[in-house]
Amino acid sequence: MRPSEMLKDSCSLEWQAATNHVFCQELTLGSLSLDKMRIYLAQDYTFIDNFVRLAASAIHHAPTLADRLPLAAFLGIIAGPENTYFQRSFDSLNVSKEEQETPSLLAPTAGFQALMLKAAQSGSYANMVAVLTVAEWVYLSWTQNTDRIDSPLPFYFQEWINLHEGEYFESVVEHLRTQLDRAYDAADGAEKATIADYFKQAVTLEKQFFDACYDI
Repeated sequence: MRPSEMLKDSCSLEWQAATNHVFCQELTLGSLSLDKMRIYLAQDYTFIDNFVRLAASAIHHAPTLADRLPLAAFLGIIAGPENTYFQRSFDSLNVSKEEQETPSLLAPTAGFQALMLKAAQSGSYANMVAVLTVAEWVYLSWTQNTDRIDSPLPFYFQEWINLHEGEYFESVVEHLRTQLDRAYDAADGAEKATIADYFKQAVTLEKQFFDACYDI
């Protein structure tokens, strides 16, 4: 079994709760309330800054150029089309500038922000790719798990789904999983435990983030 699959299985309850969450189901069906979507987008947008820091640190610590380039290309998507998506959605959903720029952080949002910074500052490539893998693999999984409808969705639902599915995004997740597999295999016992802890914390926070956005 691949180490990334083993790590996922080690927190299977949290993984299933995150990737089959009612929030994700309602988003893909277009039935999610716009108030919940506004909260979700404003909170999620705060991740971009620290995600860029974490990804940049991982790129710096990656073993070879071949390991760096796919993540560098994906970082361009985050800084380009994904950032543009947020701005268009904020305009369409009438999210205030204050909520865009300085929202009151939900506890899981603050927790994930702290985890990303901790991984970035750890100096360990394995810790970094553990958090990055969860962040992207959870989203690929929920787009694959959720039901769909035939009628068109508003762009702020549909384009968010589109950003997290398809061959290109699958290749990003596969690259991250491969990097995690290799780093885990090369780690000693103590390092493996630390990698597993980062992975589980990230999965738990993803689930808690959906809970918090949905429950408000």
